[in-house]
Amino acid sequence: MFHRFANPARFLRFAAVIQPWIAGLTVLLFAVGLYLGLLASPADYQQGETVRMMYVHVPSAWMALFCYTGMAISCGVALIWKHPLADLAAKATAPVGASFTFLALVTGSLWGKPMWGAWWVWDARLTSMLVLFFLYLGYMALNNAFDDPGRGSKASSILALVGFVNVPIIKFSVDWWNTLHQPASVVKMGGPAIHASILSPLLVMGVAFTTYYLWVLLIRIRREVTANKVRALQMRQASRGEQ
Repeated sequence: MFHRFANPARFLRFAAVIQPWIAGLTVLLFAVGLYLGLLASPADYQQGETVRMMYVHVPSAWMALFCYTGMAISCGVALIWKHPLADLAAKATAPVGASFTFLALVTGSLWGKPMWGAWWVWDARLTSMLVLFFLYLGYMALNNAFDDPGRGSKASSILALVGFVNVPIIKFSVDWWNTLHQPASVVKMGGPAIHASILSPLLVMGVAFTTYYLWVLLIRIRREVTANKVRALQMRQASRGEQ
């Protein structure tokens, strides 16, 4: 299975089949999640209507970590096994993960103002998330910093793997340090600490964000594969012209 879709042509055929299904599922999940989160779920007894920010902020933060983990794994596979699509997957994931991270930071700031009385505090969770955003930007900048694409891919992959140490720091920062950010309330020992009326739309939105990422990932990888084919044809034609 690992090598089955290493062939770009086989991957393109596979992606063409499942992409419409993922797109439809994404639209359906977002419609259900937004209805449950904005209309069907109750306001929080302390936070009031501002709690609805959670249905965007929390899935964005989840996906920021998920995307970076996927990017780091893809970089490792590309460095070790030279998988032809792994590097493309990492490149395709980086801007999507950066967008999720930026969205988590912005919505967290909007949520933090009424809750903490400040748009930003140098809290351990917030600071480590900001570092994650810069890691995404650093990966993309380093990937395009060399004339030789191979050197750029190798350098950016090493940065992504080294930067992965920040992911567990983000995850456990609320446990390791005394922070303003609330501790884990969904994935924790003893089960979720959120009422089902709030947990259900949150989980639906989490799945919707995940399928959205997969949808965009397929689109971006297909575009990269096509662009590589075009570049290869142009180089072949140029070499024939010189001969």
